[in-house]
Amino acid sequence: MSACPTKILLVDDHFIVRMGLASSLNEEADLRVVAEAATVAEALAAAAAQSPDLAVIDMRLPDGEGSDVVRRLGETLPGVRCLMLSVNVGENDILRAFKAGACGYLQKTVERAELLEAIRAIARGETYFPANLRRVLDIGRARPDLSPREKEVLLLVVEGLLNKEIADRLGLAEITVKQHVSAILRKLGVQDRTQAAIAAVERGLVRLDR
Repeated sequence: MSACPTKILLVDDHFIVRMGLASSLNEEADLRVVAEAATVAEALAAAAAQSPDLAVIDMRLPDGEGSDVVRRLGETLPGVRCLMLSVNVGENDILRAFKAGACGYLQKTVERAELLEAIRAIARGETYFPANLRRVLDIGRARPDLSPREKEVLLLVVEGLLNKEIADRLGLAEITVKQHVSAILRKLGVQDRTQAAIAAVERGLVRLDR
C-alpha cells in the first residue's frame, strides 16, 4: 500500500498564484493540496480544520506577515512544517521567517523541480534553504539585532529626516537620536546614513510600500 500523500496548505493573497501552485502540486501522487488561504486569519483557521502536514506560505499577507503564520502554527499545531515562498528575499525577511520556525525559504522565481524538492525534503523532516539564501541567513544571524527604538529611528532615517526632525517626531532629545544613529551604523556595518538607508531597504529592515 502506498503512503498517504503529504497534505499541503497554500497561503498566498493572490488567487492566481494559489491556483497555479495547487494545480502543479496536485499533479504529484505524493502531494495533495487540502486547503488554501489568503490571510493570516484564514490560514490559521484552515490549518485547524484540515490538519495539513506542510504549509507553503507567502511572506506578505493583507493582515500580517507569513512569519506570523509560521509562529502561530508552531504554537498551536507544531506538527505543521512551513516553507516560505516569497518574492521578498531580504536578509530580515529570511531571518524573521527562520526565527519564527520556518523549515525552508524559496524565492517565487524558483523552478518547479526545486520547489518539489524542497517540499519533499521538509516533509521528510529536513530543512531547505538554497545556498544563496543560506548565506544571507548566516550573515543575518551573525549581526546584532536592532532594538525597537533603533528600528523606529532607522525608518525615519530612510525617509530622509535629520536628527532634530527625528527627535521631534519621536519626542526624544537630539543627542539621544544621535546615539541611536551611531548604534545603527555600527550594527549594520555601514559608514553613514545613506549607506544605512540602502542597507535597510536591501535587507528588508524597512518596507517602502507602507
